[in-house]
Amino acid sequence: MLTVHHLGRSQSERIVWLCEELGLDYALKRYERDPATRLAPPEYKALHPIGTAPLITDGDLVLGESGAIIEYIIAKYGGGRLARQSAHPEFADYVYWLHYANGSLQALLHRMLVARRLEPAPGHRVHLDMQARLGRTLDFVNRRLGEADYLAGSELTAADIMIVFSLTTMRTFTSCDLKAYPHILAYLRRIGAREAYQRAMRRGDPGMTPVLD
Repeated sequence: MLTVHHLGRSQSERIVWLCEELGLDYALKRYERDPATRLAPPEYKALHPIGTAPLITDGDLVLGESGAIIEYIIAKYGGGRLARQSAHPEFADYVYWLHYANGSLQALLHRMLVARRLEPAPGHRVHLDMQARLGRTLDFVNRRLGEADYLAGSELTAADIMIVFSLTTMRTFTSCDLKAYPHILAYLRRIGAREAYQRAMRRGDPGMTPVLD
């Protein structure tokens, strides 16, 4: 059976949400972070050589990486739903934004998280550069969401499932004010109204209020 191994407040919320959107029969196993280190517990790290979230098991298969898991589930269990095939007019946008989420936005947020923990001096060049990069990145996403309701076009796809964590839960680790980005905020309100998203957040992180504003 398909099992989602969900580490609390992590990128694995994407996989729980995907399964809920697809209406799949899946098992959910939750793991809590170590209260001191905020890292995954030993039993989670033991599942895979890399030991990071997200992870799924499916029979003897153990699979990591958000994008790989999403493509696997959509192909094997979703009948291609929430994806765009090559003949679809939204195919290029879908592929771009599916990979942009972790390739650009989430990677930048991780670098900012590490930099802040190093406590650079005010006005440090690296910190200022990262802030400028984040501003350009959010401007870019905001412009796209001013053109379309969802990243690939008029309907939710896996590209949205990939990026929403970076715009919501990740902000509990790396603070980021979105008031200057009205299209992103409107987008998050649309996401927050989805029943499947609400179910996923209740199941995966029942003690957390989604960060949608």
